[in-house]
Amino acid sequence: MNRLVGEKLSIITSKAQTTRHRIIGIVNTPDYQVVYSDTPGVLRPNYKLQEQMLNFSLSALDDADVLLYVTDVVEKPDKNDEYLSKVQQLSLPVLLLINKIDQTTQAELEKMVEMWRGMLPKAEIYPISALNNFSIDQIKRRILELLPESPPYFEKDALTDKPARFFVNEIIREKALLLYQKEVPYSIEVMVEEFKEEANIIRIRAIILVERDTQKGIVIGHKGESLKKLGTLARKDIELFFEKKVFLQLYVKVEKDWRNRDNMLKNFGYKLE
Repeated sequence: MNRLVGEKLSIITSKAQTTRHRIIGIVNTPDYQVVYSDTPGVLRPNYKLQEQMLNFSLSALDDADVLLYVTDVVEKPDKNDEYLSKVQQLSLPVLLLINKIDQTTQAELEKMVEMWRGMLPKAEIYPISALNNFSIDQIKRRILELLPESPPYFEKDALTDKPARFFVNEIIREKALLLYQKEVPYSIEVMVEEFKEEANIIRIRAIILVERDTQKGIVIGHKGESLKKLGTLARKDIELFFEKKVFLQLYVKVEKDWRNRDNMLKNFGYKLE
């Protein structure tokens, strides 16, 4: 979606389950408005947070005019058979995008195209490389051809439906996914307690939540070094995003089993109304 919109709205890491929310990205030109909806990757849920992530993905099928089904050359197609069967039954156009083709051979890619053609026979298949911007313009043109005419849903200067604090949370969480290993980054959630925008600086205080005391120790690191590194990386990206100097304070707090607690998931915006 970042390539299609032209702005970095969705965080990117090599780890699975990077996206947790449904994120709207809006492209406005004098001739049209296109609303993209980036959803979490589809998987079999193991806890309540993942159930809600899957609900975001399913909800997108209800109001889409075109579905971009994004896979890649290393992903296995059986991550969630139930979701795939729903896609097979859709009446709306499906564009199957096979990403990361720079990581495979032509022969392997041809095998993959045939496999997906058998699984989604009505889909249009496009090998792409989001990293290298390969075939992205072709996808944009095809989307415009397929979209029905309708009044714009958002204001002409809108870029997304999310508030500024949301992107602060996501940038901090992205750096956690990059810095920490195993279960730790998946146990992390971020809350912005203070977002104060002044003339020349934005002052932000954020809490990093983890599920166990051992995770808190890992996130902070020896003499606070890991947390300091996380803060430095996050601050630089937040400054790029807002084009303004940022003062960032980070704290770590244990909130046991938050990924399975309905009230916590609702507070973090994961519960669909």
